[in-house]
Amino acid sequence: MNTVTVTAPGKLYLVGEYAVLDGAPALLAAIERRVSVSVTDSESWSITSPQLGIDRLDLGEGGALPEGIEDALRRRLRLFDRVRSAVAERSAAGPAVHIDIDSSPFFVDSHKLGLGSSAAVAVALTAALAAAYGPPLTPEALFATASRAHTEAQGGRGSGGDVAAGVYGGLLRYTRGEPPAPRGWPNGLGFFAVTTGSGSSTVDLVSRVADFAVRDPRAHRRDLDRLGSLAARVDDALADADSFLELAAEYFAGVETLDRHAGAGIVSERHRELRELATASGAVFKTSGAGGGDLGLVFAKLDSTDQLQSVFTEAGATVIPAPFSPDGVRTGDA
Repeated sequence: MNTVTVTAPGKLYLVGEYAVLDGAPALLAAIERRVSVSVTDSESWSITSPQLGIDRLDLGEGGALPEGIEDALRRRLRLFDRVRSAVAERSAAGPAVHIDIDSSPFFVDSHKLGLGSSAAVAVALTAALAAAYGPPLTPEALFATASRAHTEAQGGRGSGGDVAAGVYGGLLRYTRGEPPAPRGWPNGLGFFAVTTGSGSSTVDLVSRVADFAVRDPRAHRRDLDRLGSLAARVDDALADADSFLELAAEYFAGVETLDRHAGAGIVSERHRELRELATASGAVFKTSGAGGGDLGLVFAKLDSTDQLQSVFTEAGATVIPAPFSPDGVRTGDA
């Protein structure tokens, strides 16, 4: 019995969220929390995914979703189905397999952390199925296939940046339609992630901002232009810690303005409390990604981050270890 196991890292948006959907650059970091997908030869197709509430589900021919499953389960398996279809278009029909998806590192006490688990699953699952059917995909082909499946599963929304982090790893400048470009981290700059204890839906938040664009296109354009001009400074800001701290603070202020006008719920009251705590300690706090709950980021001079973590812990925030991952998708045969 042959098994192919693939892992892919999660991501953090450091700068550029929302503006990246409008063509601006974003700065993302792949982090060393990984989805694991194993594909094992089997007599029939089936899938296991504890985080989706699936102990073992028998699938149809070629891995198609079976008739008669509940709508809620079908929605949870939308990403799997899109990946399966995308890989099948590129590869010859292969043998039946059992698929095991483990995204537990992206949860704490059943709370989803907002580290891009769906994108990491898209990358790892695409790579695992492609490897099981034939030659592994090139990074470029893997990104194109996984990004398409992930975007379709999200109803056409999303920039593809989180998929790029899963494929390529490291610290990336990412612009839609362009190859991701590796970047270096500023000397003397530290950061850590904290969870607010409440989850959010990226699709819902992005949809509310899109509704704002329809409701008041001029105001939406002004807000996105401001975020885009800030995001365009990211390369210069990476030159030193002080420049990046300034940009991170300005970017969060721009996101707050967008949220105030859109009424989307990107920035919560808890986010504002944590921002005040960071400011009082000489640090910078900002949301990461879509916002609305999930994670916040704290940036500070490197020599003060350990003390800052204690300050945030004492204030009731949970510090989430999220070290950078220098590489993206990893494949190994077991």
